[in-house]
Amino acid sequence: MCCRHSGESGSDGLPAHIAGSSPMIIVASQRGGAAQLGLHLLNVEDNEHVELHEISGFVADDVVGAFKEAQAVSKGTQCRQFLFSVSFNPPEGSYVEIAAFEDAISRVEKQNGLTGQPRVIVFHEKEGRRHAHCVWSRIDAETMTARPLPFFKRKIMDISRDLYREHGWEMPRGLEDDRLTDRRNFTLAEWQQAKRAGYHARDLKQLIQNAWRRSDNAASFTAALAEHDLKLAKGDRRGHVIVTHEGEVLSASRYIGVKQKEIAAAIGKPDALPSVENAKALFAEEDRNGFRDHLKATLEQSAQILRPLIRGRRDMTVRHREQRIDLAACHKERDERDQLERAARFAKGIRGVWEWMTGKRCKIAESNAQEAEAAKLRDQREAEALRKQQLSKRKILQDAFKQERVRAIDARVRSRRALHELDGASGLEAPASRSGDRTRAGKTLETERGNALDLNRTTSAGYGKPDGPDLEI
Repeated sequence: MCCRHSGESGSDGLPAHIAGSSPMIIVASQRGGAAQLGLHLLNVEDNEHVELHEISGFVADDVVGAFKEAQAVSKGTQCRQFLFSVSFNPPEGSYVEIAAFEDAISRVEKQNGLTGQPRVIVFHEKEGRRHAHCVWSRIDAETMTARPLPFFKRKIMDISRDLYREHGWEMPRGLEDDRLTDRRNFTLAEWQQAKRAGYHARDLKQLIQNAWRRSDNAASFTAALAEHDLKLAKGDRRGHVIVTHEGEVLSASRYIGVKQKEIAAAIGKPDALPSVENAKALFAEEDRNGFRDHLKATLEQSAQILRPLIRGRRDMTVRHREQRIDLAACHKERDERDQLERAARFAKGIRGVWEWMTGKRCKIAESNAQEAEAAKLRDQREAEALRKQQLSKRKILQDAFKQERVRAIDARVRSRRALHELDGASGLEAPASRSGDRTRAGKTLETERGNALDLNRTTSAGYGKPDGPDLEI
């Protein structure tokens, strides 16, 4: 059968954990940068599937062209942030139908006074999850003014809460109460820092916050950070900072999620800590004592495990893209055949004139329109069934990636702990022994593993911030 992919079932059926619909987390920002945003939305390097769902209200029929068109219209106004960009992100492990995305988009549009404004909708799929981007032009072409967006962050948060309540989902603490926002959320700059340091951004924040929670003074905090190859230091202007092995300097206040004065009250002022340059020098000394070998072996072992997974991900992406192309070609072929069949129902010549005079032609046209609409909905259902099936398979592969992340974190902790033991055996004073809190530094590996397993939980933060990439292994 031509449209074979949409009918697959059996062992590849949709598992319960992604069945049905669910609410989503919404992140919005006003912005310019038409070309940059357009290229980001069409990025097939960081996304496994990119689908242009809708372009409406623009003369251009491509994403970049539409945004440049909005930019050109904005030249007649004083507005510099002429685009309103919103992302719609379902919770991890849930599947959301296209209609649910469209409903959420309509709510945001109505609540922010953007009804009738030109817009673009793009869907991204990555790591077994799908999310949507909708971008509106703020410029009203009739009045040549920008549509105002007062309190849009508050309105969007209210819409998110409504979606959670309507679907009966447990609301994240940060969405229920702004003061309880998950501190592991990160900005684009923090994500880039973590990437250079070889961490997942949320992992890095979680590791630092775990170290902070189980420390009661500067020495124990230093020891806890040392387990993850991080050093506490004195910054030039930011008070306490954390230095990574790769030389990245992180704001302790930002990564812990508390104010600098609270850190100083808990562990003292940073005056007695090494400077950033001294911390880097200490890393160099550890390298000479063999730490680089420990880390290299850990990374190489992880790389060996990841190679077949990465290969499987690449092959799956290619296979899924081919299936979608085949299904689209099937739909096009069937649609062309159906159009010819419907057109053949109209009589020609004198008989056709008679059908027109008696009203029969009008009835045939109405029946044809109903059939065409039914065929369109059928094609949409088949395409959605294929996407759902593919996301299910991709989710299984992503679980294997996450398991390796946990194993890699365990191995990293073991390597660092072994180095402390070697330093102690050779008479070197390790940070944990200086703290007098070896028990805290020797936290059981099982507890560390438990924390690592929680690193992938979807959070509700970042309202009003551009959503940074999700740096998965």
